[in-house]
Amino acid sequence: MGESASLMPPSSLQSSSSTRCLLVDLRLLQTHSNSSLPPSDPHKSLSTLAHAMADLAVMPRPTAAAPPTDLFGEPIEAHPPWFRPESFLRAGFDPDAYVAELRSYVPLESLAAELRAHLAALRAELVGLINRDYADFVGLSARLKGVDAAAARMRAPLADLRDKVAAFRAAAAAALAALRAGLEQRAAASNARELLELLLDTSHVVSKVEKLIKELPTAPSDSSNAEVGSADKSYTGNDTVESGTDVRETQSILLERIASEMNRLKFYISHAQNLPFIENMEKRVQGATKLLDGSLERCFVVGLEHRDAKVIYNCLRAYAAIDNTSSAEELFRTTVVSPLILKIVPQNYAKAVSGVSSDDLEDDYLRIMQCVEKDCKFILEISSSANSGLHIFDFLANSILKEVHSAIMKGKPGACSPGKPKEFLKNYKASLRFLDFLEGYCPSKSAVTKFRSEPAYTEFMRLWHVNVYFSLRFQEIAGGLDSALTATISPVGMNENQMKQKTLLLKQSIKLLESLHSCWSDEVLVFSHSDKFLRLSLQLISRYTTWLSSGLAARKASDGSSSSPADSEWALSVPVEDFIYVMHDVNGVIGELSESGNFVEHVNQLLASCPIEVLTLVKQSILQAVEPLKDLLPGIMDVMIGVIVKRSNEDLKHLKGITATYRMTNKLPVRHSPYVSGILHPLKVFLEGERVHYLSEDDKTKLRCGSTDKITAIYYDMVSEVVNVARKTESSLQRLRQGAQRRVGASTDSSDNIISDTDKICMQLFLDIQEYARNLRSLGIDARGIESYKALWQCVAPKDKQDTIQF
Repeated sequence: MGESASLMPPSSLQSSSSTRCLLVDLRLLQTHSNSSLPPSDPHKSLSTLAHAMADLAVMPRPTAAAPPTDLFGEPIEAHPPWFRPESFLRAGFDPDAYVAELRSYVPLESLAAELRAHLAALRAELVGLINRDYADFVGLSARLKGVDAAAARMRAPLADLRDKVAAFRAAAAAALAALRAGLEQRAAASNARELLELLLDTSHVVSKVEKLIKELPTAPSDSSNAEVGSADKSYTGNDTVESGTDVRETQSILLERIASEMNRLKFYISHAQNLPFIENMEKRVQGATKLLDGSLERCFVVGLEHRDAKVIYNCLRAYAAIDNTSSAEELFRTTVVSPLILKIVPQNYAKAVSGVSSDDLEDDYLRIMQCVEKDCKFILEISSSANSGLHIFDFLANSILKEVHSAIMKGKPGACSPGKPKEFLKNYKASLRFLDFLEGYCPSKSAVTKFRSEPAYTEFMRLWHVNVYFSLRFQEIAGGLDSALTATISPVGMNENQMKQKTLLLKQSIKLLESLHSCWSDEVLVFSHSDKFLRLSLQLISRYTTWLSSGLAARKASDGSSSSPADSEWALSVPVEDFIYVMHDVNGVIGELSESGNFVEHVNQLLASCPIEVLTLVKQSILQAVEPLKDLLPGIMDVMIGVIVKRSNEDLKHLKGITATYRMTNKLPVRHSPYVSGILHPLKVFLEGERVHYLSEDDKTKLRCGSTDKITAIYYDMVSEVVNVARKTESSLQRLRQGAQRRVGASTDSSDNIISDTDKICMQLFLDIQEYARNLRSLGIDARGIESYKALWQCVAPKDKQDTIQF
């Protein structure tokens, strides 16, 4: 390779810069490959080799043949996955960093071998490139003869062409600058012309408005002048009225024309602000505006007084043209609405307080609605007429409602006080009906929306502090229930009326239903706050449930301990028979609040206007609030069963005396023990009491079964304990007796035929449990179905009778 390069002439090497680069890089590669480093620094040698690879990788590569493929046509990788030849092509390639990165997971020997293999491949490519284009490199200098002379011949025409282009460019730039200057002058002149025309139009409109305003006094200003003129000329009454009407209509038409011109004048002034000419005309414009407002006001008032629809229509269009709707609304309020309201709502609050007038607004609203129907309907129809452009007026809110609001604040401020809940709710509902009446004059839904968005409507609704009203009702209803729950339990349902069957017996339960129905009564409920009253209803049910659960928990845990909370004192102080009333009332409350109860149906009827999804959620929330109350029924039953079982235990304690009885006598038992008849006596007394009829048959059955199951289980525990103790004692005595007999040499067979004390005790207990089973049967309970009785039978029955229970 070196010999080939040395044979090349110097001129051919200088003609190709790429060939020189390749040769230089080849020499670098040879230098890097021939340089020997001490074996103690392999990292440095690898870095040098990588640097050489980078130098060679940036050279142009000949077109490579297609890479070899495997049996399935997939290319065979020439290098391992960790070796990326394209890394040498990066601009900021660092050999040391490259080697340091790979040495963490690639052995240095493998890296050096891969770099040498790649270096050899690059050398082969370089040699192939030089040999392929060698003939072209050698003949390049021969083909370039005469190029310098040709370039010299072309240099002069090109320079001449460049000068011509530069001159043409300068001329075009000058023409373009002149053209732009002319366009700017034309635009300035156009703007000046437009401004001059605007000023001339403004001056012309001002003069025109002043001229039209001056023409107004020349015509009779009202019907009285027309009547005087007609009297002097001996006109008839009808002619007088017609003449006055014509004058008013003519004047209103002229005012509408002046208003349109004034609107155009405002448009011109807004586009020519801060100009001396406009500032000089400002006083003239203000004077014309003042004269127009005064004349329009007088004409509009006269039109209202005479109910002249054409005059009112023209005046309203004039007010709309000058964008002064508030003045028309205020004039209608003071001229028409205010005198009517003053006749209905007194303005002297001292008279209202002394009793001349009450705070009731219902009758006042009825009279106001009659006045609106009679005296205000005409202007509402005019302002809402189709294609009139008068929809921007809102006489309902800014004239009628605003005046009613003012009259209530001045004449009856106490009507809006929530301190008197009944009167407040009555007046509030009357106000809502009045608003519905006013909304009936809105021609479309958009008009209703606009009416409700008016500041007058918002201010009127702020009169009614419904949140304060709800707070007072909350304290009243919730406080009443809380007071009832802290009182002592006493059945009031029977004492009030013996002839009338009461659904509930305890005053706490009665107060709960009263409070719930009060939340949804017409005298309390505010429909807009129905969500709060629903929340209050759920809180009342939860409070009643908490009262019951705390009492039951205290009854089970403390048995009369004084450390119980206040809510649980009722359960500790009442006899167990009163829990019959509790059970009865809880069932009654659950039935009333169930899906088929009257309460849920009543609530759904009140909320019938709501979507079906809302009604479903309301019903589900009430039913869900009742679920914890249902869970308390087993607890109430357990309290009654626990007391009955505790009383029965007093008789079961006599069971232990059987052991002492049969150790002192040799008699065999022939009848049951006296204590047996007293075991179920507390249950019989409870079931035969005068209050038990308040329990349902299902509750009575649960009471009987639950009590007998627990009593029988305790009975079995005590019997098994007595039998086991007796057997252990007898076994110990028998071992002692046999030991003594062995010592004296006596026979031990004589005691085999003697009946032991344990047998006598079991015989007595067998008679007792048979009598106990007969007592259970008298209560309607089959002892064979009680698991603890079966165990009791197996414990004391003789061996020949253990398989069959008979009594």
